[in-house]
Amino acid sequence: MNTSQNLFFFLLLSFYTLTIVIGQDETGFVSSINPKLLTKKVAASHFRFYWQDIVGGENATSIPIIQPLPKFNNSFSAFGLVRIIDNPLTLTPNLTSKLLGRAQGFYAATSQTELDFLMVQNFALFEGKYNGSTITISGRNVANDKVRELPVIGGSGVFRFAKGYAEARTISFDFITGDTVVEYNVYVTHHK
Repeated sequence: MNTSQNLFFFLLLSFYTLTIVIGQDETGFVSSINPKLLTKKVAASHFRFYWQDIVGGENATSIPIIQPLPKFNNSFSAFGLVRIIDNPLTLTPNLTSKLLGRAQGFYAATSQTELDFLMVQNFALFEGKYNGSTITISGRNVANDKVRELPVIGGSGVFRFAKGYAEARTISFDFITGDTVVEYNVYVTHHK
């Protein structure tokens, strides 16, 4: 191929690729997004609530679905443990305070040497204009760090196209029951 043939082939390939990206592709299930969805006014909000992880008793909200690997069963890290959660999000650290929503998802012990979790959860909110909306968080949580930062990766309802971060601080841990209260401060940008 000579230079002009290479240039023609490159331009033809570029045009074809651009046509696929801009328009609908051949399969019929991809199309452009309405720009009005992306140009709504953006708000920045700070939410604070208390995550109640109740791991024992009749009212447990966090249950193991995979136990730690045998070699780590009695270790500090609990490597391999996976818990599914439906934890209350309350207004104050007191479990009986106003229920603002629920944290639904799972966490998994991902370190062999420290208490380190992969957190994947939706904060499903019940209050006011946020009722029925969710904030989705997924990230690393080193439980012994004073403050842990986890990314907000999206959401639903009011929180479509949301982004931001959450700071988690352990308020209390009961060594007998294993129940934990964590303060979450969530900083998120979202559509108004």
